[in-house]
Amino acid sequence: MSLAHVILGLLQQQAMTGYDLKTSCFDQCIAHLWPADQAQIYRTLEKLVEQSYITCRIEIQHDRPNRKIYSITESGKAELLRWLGIHQSLPIVREPMLIQLHFAEQLPNETIIHLLEQQLAARNEKLAECETIDLPILSDESASREQVMQRLVLELVIRREQIYIDWLKTAINVIGQQKPYPSQYQIL
Repeated sequence: MSLAHVILGLLQQQAMTGYDLKTSCFDQCIAHLWPADQAQIYRTLEKLVEQSYITCRIEIQHDRPNRKIYSITESGKAELLRWLGIHQSLPIVREPMLIQLHFAEQLPNETIIHLLEQQLAARNEKLAECETIDLPILSDESASREQVMQRLVLELVIRREQIYIDWLKTAINVIGQQKPYPSQYQIL
């Protein structure tokens, strides 16, 4: 998957500026799936224009800088449709905190627990953010097809965060019951 396909999908929903993509889409609903900063978004928009997957029109504004509004083209829609229909391989997962835990046997229990508690707080915050996303529940028959697809994705993200939170609580409990590591090997 690439950022380009995320942007094509968002522009298929409506024409937007790069700023709108960042603040309304990435920061509000896509960040839990595919984070991107403003520079990445603008570089990708330039590439998509070069590939003729999107167009850019300038909206003149007299009281502020002009706006570049991006729209998906027919070839962009075709590329998005092509990409939507292909199997995606499993993502490469990099979990720095799990690597820390893997090699943390020489750390004092309190240090390990502190690291786990920091991760727990971050995961709880992410879960709370996901739970504030306003989408109809799956059993709501008035939900649009788009809302159903988005809700399915959101449900998985919420479950993933809850599983991680449950595991962190277990890990904190288990580490709390471990015998301390011999002090001569502890990192100061």
